Amino acid sequence: MNKAVLIAVLVTVIVSSATLMTPVVKAANISQSICEYVAVDDKKRLRSFLKTNRLKIRKLFKGIACNNQNILIFAASSNSENVGKMIIGKLSKKIISKNLDEITKHSATLAEIAKKRIE
Repeated sequence: MNKAVLIAVLVTVIVSSATLMTPVVKAANISQSICEYVAVDDKKRLRSFLKTNRLKIRKLFKGIACNNQNILIFAASSNSENVGKMIIGKLSKKIISKNLDEITKHSATLAEIAKKRIE
């Protein structure tokens, strides 16, 4: 094989492997950022982050886990009332009713908001 062809093949392999790894790293950064904003109850920064990355809570809900909890339960256990209210407003009534018992264990305030949303 010619050196130029060998170099071209190596460059192609390196570029394609880097391209394949990028979405996984980006997804990890997105979920970490969302979990951090929920933990510190920073609704403004969470909204801005979601808007910048063109993400929706409903689409992300099943895919993101913070401390092995979904983001709604994590917000309740972190006493993140502002973010919790926002998440409750964005999710479907069906999802909220499934998680109501767990929300009640962690936050009475968010449990009341969730009950009003279900009604």
